Amino acid sequence: MILSHIPYTILRKNVFYYNRRTPKLAVDLYGPSIRLKLGSDEALASSMAQRLTTLLDQSFRSNHKLDLQAVLEASKPKIKLMSEIAREYLELKQIAPKPIELAVQALYEVAGDRDISSYTRADSKAFQNLLCSRGNSSGTMRRRVNSICALLNYGFSELEVEKRNPFSRLIIKDEGQDRKKRGVFTKEQLQDGYKEAMASSSPIRLLMPILGETGCRLGEIVGLRLDDVDLTNEVIHIRPNPMRRLKTAGSERSLPLVGHGLEAMRMALRQSDDEWLFPRYIHDDGCRATHASNALNKWLKARFGGLTAHSLRHTMRDRLREVEAPLELIDQIGGWSTVGGVGSKYGQGYKAEILRKWLEIAMLPTVCHK
Repeated sequence: MILSHIPYTILRKNVFYYNRRTPKLAVDLYGPSIRLKLGSDEALASSMAQRLTTLLDQSFRSNHKLDLQAVLEASKPKIKLMSEIAREYLELKQIAPKPIELAVQALYEVAGDRDISSYTRADSKAFQNLLCSRGNSSGTMRRRVNSICALLNYGFSELEVEKRNPFSRLIIKDEGQDRKKRGVFTKEQLQDGYKEAMASSSPIRLLMPILGETGCRLGEIVGLRLDDVDLTNEVIHIRPNPMRRLKTAGSERSLPLVGHGLEAMRMALRQSDDEWLFPRYIHDDGCRATHASNALNKWLKARFGGLTAHSLRHTMRDRLREVEAPLELIDQIGGWSTVGGVGSKYGQGYKAEILRKWLEIAMLPTVCHK
């Protein structure tokens, strides 16, 4: 047994021990001396010894006894796998899980599911190279990197890990130069598509006028419960439920139904079950919005030169711009993150009658569909 250079420690068979004589005023609390095993890692032993010394000094002065084993356990570095952090993050944030899940699945392929503090810059480069080899656009790559970066920032903060995030400040070559401007529907295309959808009475095609006249994300509509549809007041409530989360907290909103969107909603309700608007896409594992998207896009792409369901959302934003709707109102209708500055985040937003006014100004003329 030899004295260690770490204050109040000794070294025995390459194992550090905290070893301290107790002051007379604290003997009744701890006995004549305190000895605790710190382990063989010198850096960890030093950190634990420093914390013990600080807390014991306070304990001696206050005459309040510490649970020294609990102090030691709390001083040990906490290990959490990326999968644990991802699960905890999603539960707390209540956001759509798919972007996070896609990112971590790619990370596991090149770096495994490990303690978050063990990931390195080399892992981030390997992750980036994998995404590039798959032909992902720079925008997709940035979203995946940002997802991992957010998980690590959260994990490091919760576990008090003093380490630079290895996924931060990654440079993606030619970022943004491969961006393609998403196409939008003309008014004539919308009219033709709405007419076909309502004539067919196909549940999947009825999504076109509902999405087109509300600006909603496809998953927001496919995951609607009947309780979310208020035909008396001609309003739908976009809110999370056990089968479908929302993309962001700001996505929760209420929207008036107007024109073709209202008419298509009435038709969709005739084909619903007792709980869900589109029961075909509700399963035990959640809302299968991707299946609905694939089915709808197959028709839209063939019929309208490659345009998709998401193009309807972009089209609605353009239509609201054309009628000079306020930007904050446009953001509220679509559930977009507002760009109106700090002030735009205060208050309760526009009332339903104001939203209805602008949606009616932008809506397409309707004809009766049997």
